[in-house]
Amino acid sequence: MIRFLLKGILRDRHRSLFPILIVSSGVMLTVLIQCWISGVLGEIIDTSAAFSTGHVKIMSRAYAENVGQIPNDLALTGVESLTGELRQDYPNINWIKRIHFGGLLDAPDEMGETRSQGPVMGMAVQLFSETSGEVQRLNIEKSLIRGYLPERAGEILISDVFATKLNVNPGDVVTLMSSTMCGSMAMQNYTVAGTVSFGVVAMDRSAMIMDISDAQMVLDMDDAAGEILGYFENNVYSDQKAKNVVAAFNAQYEHDDDEFAPIMLRLADQNGLDSMLDYVAGLIGAFIAIFVFAMSIVLWNAGLIGGLRRYGEVGLRLAIGENKSHVYYSMIMESVLIGLLGSVIGTAIGLGISYYLQTVGFDISELTKNVTMMIPSVFRAHVTPHAYYIGFVPGLFSTVLGTALAGIGIYRRKTAQLFKELEV
Repeated sequence: MIRFLLKGILRDRHRSLFPILIVSSGVMLTVLIQCWISGVLGEIIDTSAAFSTGHVKIMSRAYAENVGQIPNDLALTGVESLTGELRQDYPNINWIKRIHFGGLLDAPDEMGETRSQGPVMGMAVQLFSETSGEVQRLNIEKSLIRGYLPERAGEILISDVFATKLNVNPGDVVTLMSSTMCGSMAMQNYTVAGTVSFGVVAMDRSAMIMDISDAQMVLDMDDAAGEILGYFENNVYSDQKAKNVVAAFNAQYEHDDDEFAPIMLRLADQNGLDSMLDYVAGLIGAFIAIFVFAMSIVLWNAGLIGGLRRYGEVGLRLAIGENKSHVYYSMIMESVLIGLLGSVIGTAIGLGISYYLQTVGFDISELTKNVTMMIPSVFRAHVTPHAYYIGFVPGLFSTVLGTALAGIGIYRRKTAQLFKELEV
């Protein structure tokens, strides 16, 4: 019987094409909205990962215990060999090095005397590396206000607000005063290549960015780094994958009592992000539940209307002697097949679009002004495991429910009423 009904659905386009198109459209929207909301709300996590936590982060144990103080005297050493091992053991993760430091930035006048100065928060990243992806990850190029990106050693970026405060322009020379890894004083001149907007008041007041090679030189941190951050493929965070990587890495140093031994943390273990992840998951669940409920009502009504429009056909089938239960059962089975076909087609299309938006993203930089580093210019979808089956809730169950409710009228049909309908 199922084969018979399937042939009827495929051959009679007037009866099946429109219902399948409605179901496919509804399911596609359900899948696409679920992936899009997951991706957009996930930007909160992605921003934190890009600037601070990574998807996973490696520090020394002593550094991790005092991470809020940025204790570079407790930084990791031998990072070149360590990153080499990491790339070999976890080739699908992009490993990058960073150094955070504090100090004083001095702007001299024409005579070399101090004209203005202010405290500075420095972040050293792999600006000159073509494989690190730091310029894109931190949205540096699009947040550039004046000047250009550093192209050689000795060039830095500072926030535009900080540059205005110090009366510094691109091309000017400034002096960084800080402390080395060993605790001695460090002083070095740098050229301001450009200014950027971070979008966070604290960073806009006193932040600067330089290449990590410059920071290693001035801070006496040769072959050392405060942090090694890891990013999964396509920059999409997976908590389960992070747990597996962290467990495997930390197991190697489980019996090492050295306080400078490396330790790996996942994103959720840092900055109280575990509770934020739960909050975002709950928010996404609420949005999706509301949308699925609304789409279910739409498809339910479509099934209900489709069943009511077929009362003439039902009357003819009853008039020629077909059993009411058989008619009702065949309509239910037909709606199941239509729901399955529409759900499969809609899910496939929705996942295809979502994968494209996850990989390429939707660039809104031309629609926004004053782009900052902390506000992404490209929004991406995020294909979750739920996306593979969530469309079947409105696509299958709602369609069948609508047909079932409309089909109840079959049992109320009377012979006299059938002859009236057939005369018409």
